Amino acid sequence: MFKKYCKLILSGIVLSLSACSSIYDKHVQWQSVTPKVFPVITATGYAPISLQKSKNKTQRMLMAINASKVAAYAELAEQVFGQKINGSTTMTDLLVQNQSLKSSVNGMIRGAKVVKSYPVGDTYATELTLDFKEVYQLYQTQKRERTIKKVDYY
Repeated sequence: MFKKYCKLILSGIVLSLSACSSIYDKHVQWQSVTPKVFPVITATGYAPISLQKSKNKTQRMLMAINASKVAAYAELAEQVFGQKINGSTTMTDLLVQNQSLKSSVNGMIRGAKVVKSYPVGDTYATELTLDFKEVYQLYQTQKRERTIKKVDYY
């Protein structure tokens, strides 16, 4: 009787292991997935020239150019990744005592191009464009999206 149970348990283990090994008896070929539509987005950043912290006029201009470019990149990041909003309100006796609202943007922009950079009065403006076809091509070289093309079982 004991031998019968041992044989039954042993055959169950062998069947279980053979079923598991079939998972590894295949070869999967992958195929890349290309999106159907590639949008192009634009952003404009602005920075005041006279408020830049320098006594030299040319340096204030260069600082405003750089600041407007950073502002344009921040706007692109908002469009691509969204903007995180945190808010809080403190109330005492059903009266609002304190309200605060914070926003932040976090993301990496690759492939953006400067279209124009120009002064508008005392402000400097920089226009950027981001073509998602170029972004897709950049990411294809690093991280590929894939679907199963073919599976061969052995």
